[in-house]
Amino acid sequence: MQIKVARIMASCACALVLVLPLTPVTVQAQTAAPAASQAAPAAVSAPAPAVEAKKAPDPTDNPYGIEALWKTSDGVAKTVLMLLLVMSISSWYVLIVKLLEQAKVGRQAKAAANDFWTAGSVAQGCAKLDENSPFRFIAEAGMDATKKHDGLMGHVDLNDWIAMSIQRAVERIQSSMQRGLSVLATVGSISPFVGLFGTVWGIYHALTAIGISGQASIDKVAGPVGEALIMTAIGLAVAVPAVLAYNWLVGRNKDAMADVRAFGSDLHAVILGSVKKA
Repeated sequence: MQIKVARIMASCACALVLVLPLTPVTVQAQTAAPAASQAAPAAVSAPAPAVEAKKAPDPTDNPYGIEALWKTSDGVAKTVLMLLLVMSISSWYVLIVKLLEQAKVGRQAKAAANDFWTAGSVAQGCAKLDENSPFRFIAEAGMDATKKHDGLMGHVDLNDWIAMSIQRAVERIQSSMQRGLSVLATVGSISPFVGLFGTVWGIYHALTAIGISGQASIDKVAGPVGEALIMTAIGLAVAVPAVLAYNWLVGRNKDAMADVRAFGSDLHAVILGSVKKA
């Protein structure tokens, strides 16, 4: 009986030894599970790191403007642009210079009308005029004709000889006043064709871009087509002022030469009368 009780007590002791170590682990596992379940929503609710936004393009940057055209164009397009720029600068230079020259001739015509005809002689009238005046040049040519009417020239009638000398002086003045107008005529004639060449070259680039990409999307053809249109506009912008300036200056030259010819005709009569009187 005592042996059975001892066995029972030994069995209980062994059971306690086996159960007690397992109890804290089970409790720890049960307490860790809710902590993990609480941490999971926290991890889910944590905000994701913000993705850096792309920088918006500046609305003032025009990828199809003049600056973009110069940067993206090839050597042929840049050569066309430089030619048009040179033509434009030369036409405006000629316009300004000829306007100043014509204004100067107008002032000299007024001085000749006021001072020359009131002098006592042709020589005294020449002394009153500016050294660079075309009217003084004509008067000196008329006086030289009377002094060089000898030798073979003496066989020519004096009236015809004086008229020929004054006419040659007038023609030289006319040639000088027309100098530079050919530049305006040339620019007005060929600048549209230079711009047209740039247009054709830009369309060629557009077709090449379409062939390479395999699709006629607007972003593939906008640049080359824009280049073509800009070339056309620049060509017209160079040609139109040149043509207008040419026509305007030719009209002003006619008015100035009318005063020069009138002065030459009056001078011819005065010199011939002076010679006959002498």
